[in-house]
Amino acid sequence: MQISTTTLSLTVDDVAASQAFFTTYLGYTEAAAADGFASLTRPDAAADIVLLRRGIEVLPADQRDQRASGLILAFTVDGLEDEEQRLRSEGVSITMPLREEPWGERLFQITDPNGVIIQFVEWTPPTDA
Repeated sequence: MQISTTTLSLTVDDVAASQAFFTTYLGYTEAAAADGFASLTRPDAAADIVLLRRGIEVLPADQRDQRASGLILAFTVDGLEDEEQRLRSEGVSITMPLREEPWGERLFQITDPNGVIIQFVEWTPPTDA
């Protein structure tokens, strides 16, 4: 098997709000859209994102009322501090400030208007190495 693209499908209450957030602040562009649906992409290795409105009939009946929760969309980036400063300067609320874990993970989080947690990560050698 060869995987050519990775896509994360998120069920949200307000597709337009998440779409605007991802395109305005995270560099995504719209690949396709319709009522209750948006497909977003980036030119780099980030996962494509499909946004589906909660309740939309394309979802199986037992999934229609669920929303994206209990997950973290994590992006590994270079220049973590610069990215945090850029987002702050553009008015994005940092919902978990920049921190460093002893195992070498440096990270911060933001949250989109539908509660989707987006984490930015940069890896460094562990402090006990």
